[in-house]
Amino acid sequence: MALILASVSGVATTQAQPAPTGDAALSIERMRARSYPGSALTTRQRLTPGANYQRRIVSYQSDGLRINALLTVPNGTPPKGGWPAIVFNHGYIPPRQYQTTERYVAYVDAFAQAGFVVLKPDYRGHGSSEGEPAAAAYWSPEYTTDVLNAFSSLQKLGSVNPARIGMWGHSMGGHITLRAMIINPQIKAGNIWAGVVGPYDLIFSDLPRWGSGAADNDPRAHMLAKYGPPDRNLALYRAISPNAFLPDLKGRPLQLHHGTGDTHVPISFSQALASGLKAAKQPYTLFTYPGDDHNLTRNLSVALKRSVEFFKKSL
Repeated sequence: MALILASVSGVATTQAQPAPTGDAALSIERMRARSYPGSALTTRQRLTPGANYQRRIVSYQSDGLRINALLTVPNGTPPKGGWPAIVFNHGYIPPRQYQTTERYVAYVDAFAQAGFVVLKPDYRGHGSSEGEPAAAAYWSPEYTTDVLNAFSSLQKLGSVNPARIGMWGHSMGGHITLRAMIINPQIKAGNIWAGVVGPYDLIFSDLPRWGSGAADNDPRAHMLAKYGPPDRNLALYRAISPNAFLPDLKGRPLQLHHGTGDTHVPISFSQALASGLKAAKQPYTLFTYPGDDHNLTRNLSVALKRSVEFFKKSL
């Protein structure tokens, strides 16, 4: 099923548009005006099965690129209408270090064993996916585009119920999850761990700097040089911030998890999103874990159990 997104007026549009480039491509309305058709999932490699599910590496199309992904499918006969499913958005991993079957093994296993189809995309430039790595999802739309095409591709899988698909995201993947839900109203629910989900004033002030910070290789410095800080260009930053569009969730729930000891993504991000969701009268739950780290290492089993229960209820 090709994704047809709503225009600014809320009327469905079918026109195909080329991928916009530059900072304006991050605009929520510009991203909504595009289509994200995905493609059929093509099996590339069959992997050792899990406890009660099959595993394989698949690929799909995004902006003309072949994007690889890890797919798990429960054993047995799907329920009426198909399996519920989760698009699994990983956090930042240096693209040249990324491997499809490494990291997040316990997380994927928890959802797969619970009876969900799971699709974990390798963003462009990661692993064997085609294309060049992008700037982090807060500065450019490419990874969100890959995830929206993954969602549409998963809807085409015959054993999946296309109306029962949610998203899980960690760290940068949390930002992708929130942005994707704001863009595509078909994403039914979101579960975000330690997400970069605050508005841009927090992203500039609270997100730790990585790299040299020089304008030539730091997208944050580039945006500040080009547009100034958010308090001096409110319209621009509102246009690109998912947090400015929270009423558009229209009742689709979010569950947030964050450790108070997280030194990679401060808990202020999840707190800010929770406050925004409350003001927008959208359903959410925020779980905080005293002293825990970016990966919720001390509370992994508890957080996974809560996340599985959330998707069972929401999907």
